[in-house]
Amino acid sequence: MLFTAVIKDNKAFMRCFRKGRYTADKFIVCYYYPNKTAFNGLGISVSKKIGNAVVRNRFKRIVRAAYRECEKDIPIGYDIVFAARQGVQDKSSGDIERFIRSRLIGDMKKNFDKIKK
Repeated sequence: MLFTAVIKDNKAFMRCFRKGRYTADKFIVCYYYPNKTAFNGLGISVSKKIGNAVVRNRFKRIVRAAYRECEKDIPIGYDIVFAARQGVQDKSSGDIERFIRSRLIGDMKKNFDKIKK
């Protein structure tokens, strides 16, 4: 991923969850918050309620692949956290990619002026 670093610390996750904006679908929620850097931070959160380790890791791989496909279209300078909802087990990379292109990028560009102030 060219313009992306992995979010690992809990502080960045909690900042996205508490202060950031979000966009959601039936199977995924995406939180985003400006990080004031020249790259994006990507975090993926999957609860044990979603399934066993195989299911959770599959979801992470699918999100990373979909994000990689859409990376050049996503605005730079945000921490982005994807959180799974029930029913995500049946989704493919194309479903996540459609969510990113149709919902996430549009919401990020629409709220760009409001967040940066």
